[in-house]
Amino acid sequence: MSPPHILAIPFPAQGHVIPLLELSLCLVNHGFRVTFVNTDHTHKRVINALQENSLGDGIHLVSVPDGMEPDDDRNDLERLCAVMPQVMPGKLEELIEDINRIEEEKLVCVIADGSTGFALEVAEKMKIKKAAFWPASAATLASFYSIPKLIEDGIMDTDGTPVKKQMIQLAHNIPEIDSTNFIWYNVGGGLAQKTLFDFICKNTEAVKVADTLIGNSTYDFEPEALSLVPNMLPIGPLLASSRQGNSTGYFWQEDLACLNWLDQQQPSSVIYVAFGSFTVLDKIQFQELALGLELANKPFLWVVRPDITDDANEAFPEGFQERVANQGKMVGWAPQQKVLSHPSIACFFSHCGWNSTMEGLSNGLPFLCWPYFADQFINESYICDIWKVGLRFKRDESGIITREEIKSKIDQVVGDEKFKARALALKETAIETVKEGGQSNKCFNNFIEWIKA
Repeated sequence: MSPPHILAIPFPAQGHVIPLLELSLCLVNHGFRVTFVNTDHTHKRVINALQENSLGDGIHLVSVPDGMEPDDDRNDLERLCAVMPQVMPGKLEELIEDINRIEEEKLVCVIADGSTGFALEVAEKMKIKKAAFWPASAATLASFYSIPKLIEDGIMDTDGTPVKKQMIQLAHNIPEIDSTNFIWYNVGGGLAQKTLFDFICKNTEAVKVADTLIGNSTYDFEPEALSLVPNMLPIGPLLASSRQGNSTGYFWQEDLACLNWLDQQQPSSVIYVAFGSFTVLDKIQFQELALGLELANKPFLWVVRPDITDDANEAFPEGFQERVANQGKMVGWAPQQKVLSHPSIACFFSHCGWNSTMEGLSNGLPFLCWPYFADQFINESYICDIWKVGLRFKRDESGIITREEIKSKIDQVVGDEKFKARALALKETAIETVKEGGQSNKCFNNFIEWIKA
């Protein structure tokens, strides 16, 4: 008997690929085989960044076109969301037909990211069990579920444009959202926003009719939000901790030398600064951040992606790299889960993507929050207002977070034991929930039983 065969399809962004790959590896450990379908563009990046055969035999990486031209900008989410549903469903159908031709290869289930609703529709059409996977917070999906009500209450128009700037809270103990930070509004703007809003609405309908919905969260972190998304089985946090932090699915090659550097630092002394795969800073803000880290006078490990600002290598303040040579280390990309679990890390200075949030909490770290777009503002509110394990920054009248503000917040979060204590309590919670008999573990086992049924 060959192992039951699952098809997994993430949305083509790093924050979506990583958790679905983690889930796929968990499924392989439970006796399944997974064919993991990236877009051609993402597939190339993941393959280039992979350490030698770190996926093992149970996962087969394949790819289909996303419908964009080879040199189109994949960070143009409006264009990506417009063309993917036109091109990818047909390609997925062909792929599934090819796989299903051989009896022992036949798929038992399709697991599709909640932002690729079209893949769930393909599974429906081809009469294969379909599970939606939600890689972000339950609160984010709850905000999507509430779109009809937000329109009905006059908070936004039928295109998703907020009528005015106001704070919205869907329920007690759920992050307050600034209406101008609704995801479809803060990612798009103008015409792009309408495309993204329609894309989100269509995906949300597909998620609602999936046979089952699983999410990278846990009841313990967001009980109220999960009560607004009653059909979700929370199976998170999905981390590589089961495999000694060997996370895969990165789009950049990791600089492993930074681990040796961390080994030489004092326990709980280093500020780890990493803003995910999308954040872009203008040159003024980039320089203030650099000078703020220098001013704080604490060891720091800073992930400076080549595309975080216009020509990052040229953008550092004059003499900065020489002055901080003994204080800080800059890398193009870091093995984040290994870094966060390193004893020398004191605090996570983050863009608050959901994966990073889960990884930081699971390692008992306090946060400094620098959200950029999408659901990151919701996660910032969880971190600062609900879990109280971090601080947000204030911008000056020209919208800049100044070096003095950066130093001040670093001092506050590292200097106040209460942040660390609350963070360690959440770490315990995260460990308990994924352990045998924990809430997320039970949900995961139920999901496996459902696939096999």
